[in-house]
Amino acid sequence: MYRPAAAVLAALTALLWCGPARCAVIRNHHHQQQQQQQQQSNHRPIIGVLAQENLPGDQFARGSSYIAASYIKYLEGSGARVVPIRINRTEEEYAKIFYSINGLLLPGGDVDLQTSQFSRAAKIFYNLALKANDAGDYFPIWGTCQGFQQLSVLTANKNLLTLTDTKAVALPLTLTPAAQSSRLFRSFPKDLLQSLADENITSNFHSWSLSMQNYSRNSKLKRFYKVLSTNNDGKKEFISTMEAFRYPFYAVQWHPEKSPFEWIDKSGMIHSSSAVRASFYTASFFVSEAMKNQHHFSSPAEEDRALIYNFSPVYRGIHAVFVQNYYFD
Repeated sequence: MYRPAAAVLAALTALLWCGPARCAVIRNHHHQQQQQQQQQSNHRPIIGVLAQENLPGDQFARGSSYIAASYIKYLEGSGARVVPIRINRTEEEYAKIFYSINGLLLPGGDVDLQTSQFSRAAKIFYNLALKANDAGDYFPIWGTCQGFQQLSVLTANKNLLTLTDTKAVALPLTLTPAAQSSRLFRSFPKDLLQSLADENITSNFHSWSLSMQNYSRNSKLKRFYKVLSTNNDGKKEFISTMEAFRYPFYAVQWHPEKSPFEWIDKSGMIHSSSAVRASFYTASFFVSEAMKNQHHFSSPAEEDRALIYNFSPVYRGIHAVFVQNYYFD
């Protein structure tokens, strides 16, 4: 008999005739491995969402900053709790928050990506996350729309964004060959990936984009981010989804949170079942990434004081860009 075949047969025979004692040992070993994996997961993740300067002319505005409630619901709907991160805080305060939360979401909006207090805080958290991940402390970041743009500016150390005609339009994703094996998309059901590729279900509300041309010409961006999808406004190809090669950093130029949670009746808003599924799967993925982080607050009381539950959202009307906002001093 050919030896490799004999070896395989012997191994199978050993498994089949392992006997009750040996089989019990094998079962116990697998059970212990599963328990260790469960113990390593943090099933009470808390994700920070960064506030930004109030929009000019917001008649509902209170204090100096806001977070659209749709981003809070987006994360809560996938099993995370949320801590609002306010602007105009010290680096020490931000560092304390960083080591208390399990991930960071940078939301969409309309502030200056280099001079705003939003960008200042984002840079502090970005640098803390780089150092933490380099030291083996797994800390994920998610950027949506403006958050995507902010991550590109922080990585390139310059603003390479370009104007595109994408202010209120729903588009299908042009998935790259890297998408299928990416951390972000590989757990998506095949029919959902097909919907993302075929249907106009990703909401775009941005004037600025990172073009493939500018990305390709910048060595910092090319080394740091893997492009998972692109889109085209008819003139320029721009990146719509990307993830970092070595870090758990993810960015979408589109708005997954809008489909289930924002209701303004305008072009680009999609509420189809596939759009809502895409929203859930992106949020669920990011929350699962946050579960890999073990940061925690110094006490239950401190955690309790920090959570978004201490604040009440303001209803701005069904025709507002954001149905509800949280406002902060």
